[in-house]
Amino acid sequence: MNHARTEPVILHAMEFSDHLPDSPPALPVLTVSELNRMARRALESQLPLLWVEGEVSNFIRAASGHWYFSLKDANAQVRCVMFRGRNQFADFTPANGDHVEIRALPSLYEARGEFQLGAEAIRRAGAGRLYEAFLKLKAKLEAEGLFDPLKKRALPRFPRTLGIVTSPQAAALHDVLTALARRMPGLPVILYPTPVQGAGAGAQIAAAIRTAGSRAECDVLLVCRGGGSLEDLWAFNDEAVARAIAASPMPVVSGVGHETDFTLADFAADLRAPTPTAAAELASPVRAELLQRLGHLGRQLQHHLGRRQQTEMQRLDYLARRLVHPAEQLRRRQTELKQLEQRLRHAGGSQLTAGQLRIARLSQRLVTPIHVVRREQQRLDALGLRARRAVEGGFGRRQLDLARLASSLAHLNPEGVLARGYSIVQRQDGRVVQDASVLNAGERIGIRFHRGQARATVDSTHQD
Repeated sequence: MNHARTEPVILHAMEFSDHLPDSPPALPVLTVSELNRMARRALESQLPLLWVEGEVSNFIRAASGHWYFSLKDANAQVRCVMFRGRNQFADFTPANGDHVEIRALPSLYEARGEFQLGAEAIRRAGAGRLYEAFLKLKAKLEAEGLFDPLKKRALPRFPRTLGIVTSPQAAALHDVLTALARRMPGLPVILYPTPVQGAGAGAQIAAAIRTAGSRAECDVLLVCRGGGSLEDLWAFNDEAVARAIAASPMPVVSGVGHETDFTLADFAADLRAPTPTAAAELASPVRAELLQRLGHLGRQLQHHLGRRQQTEMQRLDYLARRLVHPAEQLRRRQTELKQLEQRLRHAGGSQLTAGQLRIARLSQRLVTPIHVVRREQQRLDALGLRARRAVEGGFGRRQLDLARLASSLAHLNPEGVLARGYSIVQRQDGRVVQDASVLNAGERIGIRFHRGQARATVDSTHQD
């Protein structure tokens, strides 16, 4: 990070001599603590957070967990401190002689008045440039569709042969073979040896991947290496390696570094494993589990075969019981035929007898027309007599009911009351007067008699 520098300006005292007072003003007296505090605040406010590169020396890891060291180059050095809350996120612990880059804030340690850098992050020198190159190449390959998830291929469930691209001396090879011996001891493995670190390693790794693809000897290809720094794993960030993995005719599993390490090989591979051991586990089935599954399926098959055998044996017994000799079948058919003949004869005789009985009953019911006319005439006379009696009885009852209703209606008829000498008094609005107190003197009223009506004027009223 480049920051603009403020160049010092040289001022001549003679230029300001005319403006100086005759006697200098009194200056405040500061303590050392106040001076150091002012210097610290001035440093922190003027110098920003920046990256500083140098060689580590005098490294001390205190009991509190803080790191104290110096950062130097050929001409100068500066004291540095990295507190525990910051250094716990570092990827490595620096040692004397390491060339590192730290992101720090310039400050002043007030207790001793020493200029120091408060480090917030640390990385190996050159890691920043490598990481920028990694991101640039990753963006380029990703734009080409080299890392497209839709192009990823599934691993075969039961591979016949595994291929491994790594160094014969690498610990990763030992980890992969150990995992395969534990999971699937009989699985054939083909090693495509190649350097995994150093100058030209990327090109050789890509060539080994292409060789494995051209020979087509394996079903799955493992590209693996143990952990290390960004520089150690840089060969797997080579563009040729990523393109070779993407062009591989068989699925590729990448197991490079540790779980926190990511390389372009991981993005180009069909499946990424956090470690070489995990890559072997992803690419191979577990022999013990397969044997257990096979045993379970064998027991199920044996159980089903046993049940099927029992079912077929029962069916065979049933069919054997139904199997009869032809002579016996013929005898049975003859017996059935005789029984049917007897039933037919019996049925014929029964039907004849039933017909004769029915004819006799019909003959008894057969009569002459004169008898029918006489019977119907008698029935008609009886019905006419019943009708006359019903009409006469109903007419008499209706007359009695009508007389009772007329008597009840006569009692309720107001004309009957008027005929006995009573009258009805009404006010001008037609309301019937039942109480004399509602009338006023001089009010005109109407009086209704049995025959006719009259108009009158009230002179006075009084209560009984």
